[in-house]
Amino acid sequence: MAGFTESALSKKLEDLNASQQSIQTLSLWLIHHRKHYATIVKTWMRELISAEESRQLTLMYLANDVIQNSKKKGPEYGKQFGTVLKKAFEIMGGDSCSEKTQKSLHRLLNIWEERGVYSKETIDEFKTALGCGKKRKSMGDASPPKKKIKVKENKHKPMIIEKEPQTYVKDDEEGGKELHVTLSPVTDIIDPPEPEELIKALMELENSASSDAAIREKIANLPPEVSEINLLSRLEDRRMGEALLRQVNEAVSLLADYNARLINEMSERKKVSGLLRDFIQSQRGLLIQAENRSQECKEKLKKIYQVRNEVKSRLQNLPDMQQLPNVTGGLAPLPSVGDLFNVS
Repeated sequence: MAGFTESALSKKLEDLNASQQSIQTLSLWLIHHRKHYATIVKTWMRELISAEESRQLTLMYLANDVIQNSKKKGPEYGKQFGTVLKKAFEIMGGDSCSEKTQKSLHRLLNIWEERGVYSKETIDEFKTALGCGKKRKSMGDASPPKKKIKVKENKHKPMIIEKEPQTYVKDDEEGGKELHVTLSPVTDIIDPPEPEELIKALMELENSASSDAAIREKIANLPPEVSEINLLSRLEDRRMGEALLRQVNEAVSLLADYNARLINEMSERKKVSGLLRDFIQSQRGLLIQAENRSQECKEKLKKIYQVRNEVKSRLQNLPDMQQLPNVTGGLAPLPSVGDLFNVS
């Protein structure tokens, strides 16, 4: 991989385009040279300030790819980008922010929040800096453009088809090779979750409120007096009334706490549902790509077999070049280099 220089970085940023391959190739190069993260982020920010809106979005996708794919190697990029992203969102936001860019950036921020790339407080700061959503509402931009219907027409088409996965091999710190299949966000599409992230989210659901048998048993065993008004007629004195009031308060506390847990579980299940959807779509895309590659390899293998058979056939008709005919008609070995220069 080419060495790092500021001029090389500027040239690569200049050549960057919105295609997935271009974004991921440069992202791979930046992650490889992560020890220069401060210079890289500074140059990235300078490029974003002077770029047009569409190119700014491409640069933001590049930052997203670098931030998310460098988490396992180290937090340098995430922290360094975090110092300039608020300013970047301020530059990209405002009244001139198009609806497409607004939607893309807000979805990117939501993904960062869901995956814990940045804290909720930091994400809120980024959203405030972006600001174009609030400004548009205040300007009376009521109904969305009718062009949005096109998205609904393609809702059965896997999103992953719109961005073909790419496979890269990069050097690790020990000099070995690492194989990476990555899916960078192009247009409004965001990377699918890592398998480890998905497994962790599913395991956390095992301890959800709906699976808490002990609490459900307590709720089922609550006395009927706490929930049926017509049974209040059984109260005979103040002591019985105070005892019932304590039971009702305990039931209210129990049910309120359990209901809050259920609401939180619903939110978590929606999040996991989204992760599963993105993961399944990405796997479908990878499956299509693998099947295409497999077919290509089969066709190449078939051609190689044909060449091998042709070579075998021709070998049978070729003379043995290890031996040459002598004057008597017999076969003599080829002369050595020493024989060729022997004067006698």
